[in-house]
Amino acid sequence: MKKSILFLMLQLACIITFAQVQVKTANGIVESVTEKSGVNSFKGIPFAQPPIGELRWKEPQPVNDWKGVRKCDAFGYNAMQKKVFGDMGFRSPGMSEDCLYLNVWVPAKPSKTKLPVLVYFYGGGFVAGDGSEARYDGESMAKRGIITLTVNYRLGVFGFMAHPELTKESKHHSSGNYGLLDQNAALRWVQKNIAAFGGDPNRVTIAGESAGSMSVSAQMVSPLSKHLIAGAIGESGAMFKPLAPATLNTAESNGIKFGEKAEATTLAALRAIPADQLLELASKPGTPPTGFVMDGYFFDKMPSETFMAGEQANVPLLVGWNSAEIPYQAFMYGSAPTPENYLKQLNMFYKDKANEVLKLYPGATEDEVIKSATELASDRFIVYATWKWADTHAKTSGKPVYRYIFSKAKPPVTAAMANLTPGLAGGVNKSTEAEKAKPKGPQPYNGAPHAFEIEYAMGNLATNKMYEWTAADYKVSDIMESYFANFIKNGNPNGATLPKWNANTKGGPVTFMNIDVNTVLEKESTQLKGRYMFLDKEYSK
Repeated sequence: MKKSILFLMLQLACIITFAQVQVKTANGIVESVTEKSGVNSFKGIPFAQPPIGELRWKEPQPVNDWKGVRKCDAFGYNAMQKKVFGDMGFRSPGMSEDCLYLNVWVPAKPSKTKLPVLVYFYGGGFVAGDGSEARYDGESMAKRGIITLTVNYRLGVFGFMAHPELTKESKHHSSGNYGLLDQNAALRWVQKNIAAFGGDPNRVTIAGESAGSMSVSAQMVSPLSKHLIAGAIGESGAMFKPLAPATLNTAESNGIKFGEKAEATTLAALRAIPADQLLELASKPGTPPTGFVMDGYFFDKMPSETFMAGEQANVPLLVGWNSAEIPYQAFMYGSAPTPENYLKQLNMFYKDKANEVLKLYPGATEDEVIKSATELASDRFIVYATWKWADTHAKTSGKPVYRYIFSKAKPPVTAAMANLTPGLAGGVNKSTEAEKAKPKGPQPYNGAPHAFEIEYAMGNLATNKMYEWTAADYKVSDIMESYFANFIKNGNPNGATLPKWNANTKGGPVTFMNIDVNTVLEKESTQLKGRYMFLDKEYSK
């Protein structure tokens, strides 16, 4: 008798643990998978029609309704892309133009009140990435009471090619920016459907890293999106110079050149090229670039102009960057980091202003060169644009801006990953025998490289098997994720057990939270401000 009761209790426990939740969306019923934590995940929900055939290079179209129950137990396809970054690992079933899917993680316990919502855009230079990457997984945030989404969007030539024929066929007289329009479609899906999952459509925070962070800044200024969000988080990246959109004329010209190179000089011919072949053609050396565009539709003016006019989404902003976004070699061009070689590089880049730059980024010793060349390369790459975003929003929005710098250096790699070496922008590469045999040069500056903060911020360290994570790493992750979660819930990152984080506002002192093993609030130094004021003049020309 006791065995029978025990058996029934175990069966009941399994039913409760793995009970699936059904939600009625505007297009049909979706069914969840229940994770071991109790969080309900809905993977692979379509939010727009597949952008294939005649829908290639068109703004996303409303998804078709379905009958019955759609089981959301697997991620959708990832967008068309080459494997560019070694640190990306997808859980998707493969690659396809049919890629417009999103994923939702919902807290285990039903709430009496509507829950805050996080929509996260992945990074990857607008040429790579996917919402299925484990480092973006929303389960940890959901355990903190936040409905969390990751969103796929079109990339590369599929997501950003402009062309005169595309502009002509568009009722908006624009072309390009299809990947950004995909993100907007996902935000509109959230407004229409998130209440059915228990979420509050008036408490939607958007976040992203690198290209995802640039996307956040873009959605904040777009007339299509800026009214759809209540808060924004940016991790290393913004659409300010040198990362500003191209003009429509330039982008259309590049589209024509690409068509000529592909021997497809009409839009019909370009749409007839199979997706795999189109990806190969776009990936060849010397191919004209595609990227975000000042199209007159998604962007009605340049992002910097909108921010300076205070016409962006006037919402709280949490924004920052990493202490060593890109290594010193990116500035030294392969030269040894000696003071003499460093000065040569400064003269090459800045000519008669080299000595002025040297005062801001000193290099009297090898160690000083490594540090300064890392900082200068990082500033030129992505930090300055992020700083400009934070600075402008603080001056014009009337809302608080919380700045951070993430400084936690990498722990050692695991034995299983010992044959991997760091890439230039946060990725990793396999070491060849020839590379292993090369004499090792000076080590990079011991800081946090590009994209390294993602797992910390999203509570996903355990998903990354490359590093020997320590108690210190988990401590930093708990602090950073707590700041993010508090901000998503309240528009303010502060909490009772966390170091006090002061907001930046117009006319107030500039401070930033230095997130590391010892997380402390710091004032912006005179030298740090001097660096960005110098670059501000350079990029304002």
